[in-house]
This record gives sequence, structure tokens and C-alpha cells, in this order.
Amino acid sequence: MSAPSQVHVVGGGVIGLACAWELSRNGHDVTVVAPAPGRDGAGWVAAGMLAPVTEAQFGESALTTLLREGARLWPAFVAALEAAAGTNVGYDTNGTITVAVDASDRATLDDLLAYQRALGLAAERRSASECRRLVPALSPALRGGIEVRGDHAVDNRALLSALLGACRAGGVAFVEASVTALEPGPALVLGDGRRIGADHVVLAAGTGLASIGGIEELGLPPLRAVKGHILRLGPPPGSVLGPPAGAGAPLPLLPRTVRALVRGRSVYLVPRRDGSLVVGATVEERGFDTTVQAGAVHELLCDARAVVPGIDELELREAAAGLRPATPDNRPRIGRTSRDGVVVATGHYRNGIVLAPLTAHAVADLLAERPLAPVVRALDQ
Repeated sequence: MSAPSQVHVVGGGVIGLACAWELSRNGHDVTVVAPAPGRDGAGWVAAGMLAPVTEAQFGESALTTLLREGARLWPAFVAALEAAAGTNVGYDTNGTITVAVDASDRATLDDLLAYQRALGLAAERRSASECRRLVPALSPALRGGIEVRGDHAVDNRALLSALLGACRAGGVAFVEASVTALEPGPALVLGDGRRIGADHVVLAAGTGLASIGGIEELGLPPLRAVKGHILRLGPPPGSVLGPPAGAGAPLPLLPRTVRALVRGRSVYLVPRRDGSLVVGATVEERGFDTTVQAGAVHELLCDARAVVPGIDELELREAAAGLRPATPDNRPRIGRTSRDGVVVATGHYRNGIVLAPLTAHAVADLLAERPLAPVVRALDQ
């Protein structure tokens, strides 16, 4: 086992901060290097779903196995993080329901349910009336759905705030700067020309890695940026949606996460404890474009309204677009690179939040020269 060392983590998003916190807990001297820690990467504009079952895609059984293992680590991760940061991350264990708008969507969900069960995943078919009993705000025109009790959610921004707090409490330092190059040593060249060296560098900047010179020599897979529009809705100031949930707080319109197929398009609505909703998300291959486009916002609102008509009464608080880092097979890469002292943790695509604890543990294992978990080793196969 290697001795504690000086580590520079490049990236201040969910993956970078989770790695930094875990490394600090392992006794390393850690510095996070990022332009805007807590707002870097896709995590700031995410919904925070922890959904290995409802994210299961045909032909991606290996990725589903990885997501299940990532989700399994979340209860212990939340307990440790909230204790370290002294704040709540909005971990919601009420489960998820996926619903269909028309008969074609229902048929697609039936095929998905059969695939989920073939993988041994816990999912149950629900009639339209059963769906509305679980979520009364659903449209009466829906054609039923699938309930997944084990797919949970977290407030992504509360999570990022807690990770920042836990890192600072654990002695992690922060350099708020861009990285322009990686040099042997390993060393980082910053945007202002400074060169800072360390025993180890962890590359966890997601799509931000594309702007760092010198990484093309590391043998990393190509990364593409996948754009996603996302909305945040909330009750108008001073209003409540029902009986007070406590201390005058609005009662959430939805008691659990709702995902849906709307004439073949996917949409999700994730409730927050303050009565707001996160609605998302488009999947667009547009390179590094983060422009918020009216057409995408309109489509998301129309699809969400077809599932939950009551969103008409909500305030549009935010429309944003983020970039997900994706590899050719949509699986992350976590491991050593061809350069001594440089480790990579990137390519998490839509699954960075659910995989954050697993990734952080794996990076700590790599630096300590401990064996990796089998699901992490399988990423190289």
C-alpha cells in the first residue's frame, strides 16, 4: 500500500469533489483545481436521479450492473457526507414511476419491463389507476406504467454544496483556475501561466478535459459532449399547492420521481422538498453548445404537461443546458493512464451522480494500490 501523497484533482463537479473528499479521508494532501468548484461540469444542471433500473438501456447490461453497484453505496455515502458537511442533501427514497401517454408508449414500456426483469431488476407493472393512486397529479389519460421502488433521487445542488463543505472540513485546498496543459511530473499548467506539481493528478473534469493540452498522449477514449436542456419549476411566491408540508413550506406537486414516454420522447419530473420540480432532459449531439433554445424548452414543457397537467400553475424559475461527457460505449473510464502518477475518472455521461461514491472509492483504491472492485475492473474489458 502506498503512503499518503499530494494529489491534484482537476475538476470541481460531482465526480471531482467526491474523489477529493474521499482522498482526503484516506489521508492525502488534496487540492481541487477548477474554475468554479461546485458549478463545474454537468452536475449543477442535473436532476439528481439515482436510477439504475429506469436508466437500463437495451444492450447495456454491463453498464446497468455498474449503476446498481453505484446505487448500493448511496445510503452509507449520504450518511457520511451529511455528517461531515453538517447539511442535508435531499436524499429521496420514495421511488420512481415511469408512465406511458399512449398505446405505443405502453408497448415500449412493456418491452422495457421484460428487459428489466430479464436482468433481475425489481420493477412492477402498474395500471393507469394504480399509477394515479401513487401520484394523484398524473393525467387521467395515461396508459399505465412501471413502478420501481429502488430508484431514488438526491438534490444535486444540495449535494454539490455538501461536497464542498465536506472537502473544506477535511482540509482540501482549492485553486480556482483553468488548466491549460498536463505535463510530465505530473504537473498542471494553469491559465495564468503557473505550473503546479504533485505526486498524483486525477483528471475528473468531464467535457472540460477537451481543453487541456497534453492529455491526447494518455490513451484515453474519445469523449463527446452530449447537450441536455433542463428546467426548474416552482410554486409562485407565497403560494402553496396543498396543506402546508411544515412551517409554511409548499406541498410538493409530486410525491416521487415521475418518468414518462410521451409519443416516443422521454421526459422526467423530479420533486424537491421545497415544492419545486426539475424537468428534463433533452439528449442532443450538438458538440459544446450550451445555448438555451426556445424549441427545446417548449418541447419539455409540453411533454411534462401531458403527464402532469398541474405544472401549468408553476413558475418557470430556470432554463439551462449542460454538457454530459460520454465515451463511445457510454461507460465511464476509471483507472490509471499511460503517464505515471495520472489517474482518470471521466465519461460518466448521464450517470455521474449515481456513480460518484463508487468512482471516489475506486480512485482512492488506485492511489493506495488496492485491488479495484470487479465492476470497475470490468470497464477495461
